[in-house]
Order: sequence, then structure tokens, then C-alpha cells
Amino acid sequence: MKARKKTAPRKLSSRLVGTWSLLTREDRTPGGELRVEPGLGSDPIALLNFDRAGHFAAQFMKRDRGTIVPEAVTATAVPNNSRSRAGYDAYFGTYRVDEGRSTVATTLTGALSPENVGQTFTRHMSVAADKLTIRLETSSTTGEPIIRTLCWKRVG
Repeated sequence: MKARKKTAPRKLSSRLVGTWSLLTREDRTPGGELRVEPGLGSDPIALLNFDRAGHFAAQFMKRDRGTIVPEAVTATAVPNNSRSRAGYDAYFGTYRVDEGRSTVATTLTGALSPENVGQTFTRHMSVAADKLTIRLETSSTTGEPIIRTLCWKRVG
């Protein structure tokens, strides 16, 4: 019987490349209590793309845009998070992968909200088969610490 040649696991940077559709987006307090971010709601629609050259683009939309949260509520700046406007968020730019930490730093070249242009956001990411999981620590619009987990499926 011939021994199978072991192949090194593919790096996050190569597994990340593709187009991803959002399955779930969940915000929890450090104690595990579920919170809903009002700007995009509990079940937003989203598409995320990473290319091989180090560029990315993301779009998020509140599923029911008929119940838009007033700007005053969503205008609070929160760390490691862009700001949605009228139930929509979109941004694009470049990304760098830190293989050792399993993090991806995205630097926004363009964004729906001008204050987000030029900012860099770092997130923990993992890819298993055709599922991408993104985890980040941020805060709610009221300043409460939040752990956000986004699960995506590969669509391209």
C-alpha cells in the first residue's frame, strides 16, 4: 500500500478568497446575552468578497428597511465597527492576513459613511470547508461591550 503524501493545511489567506453570503450575524454581551444592533437588525442580508490581490468589498442591508432607526441612534462611534446609514452599510478596500493570529485587518478605501474611510478594522476569521466565521469585539450604540459573530457561506 502506497503512503499518502501529506499536504500542508491551506493558509487562511488562500481559503478566504471568494464571495461569501451572510448566514447569521449575532451580537452577544460577554455574559452571553443576545443583543440586536438596531441599524441592521437581527437578520441582515450581506455579501462579502475577498480577491487574491488583497482587495475586499462588503455590503450589508437591513432585511426590513421599512423600520429604519433614526441616525441619532446609529451615529455613535464604536470601536472595530463601521456605521450603517438608513439600514445599509457598504465599504471596500484592502486587507492583510496575519496567519499566526488568524486575523484579517481591513483598511477602508471607500465607505458609505465618510468617517470610516481610512480606518482599519481587525477581525478574527476562520474558514472550514465552505463556511467563514468572523468574530470581533466591539460595543453597542449605548457603549455596552459586544462580541459579534458572523457566519458566512461560500457562494463563489
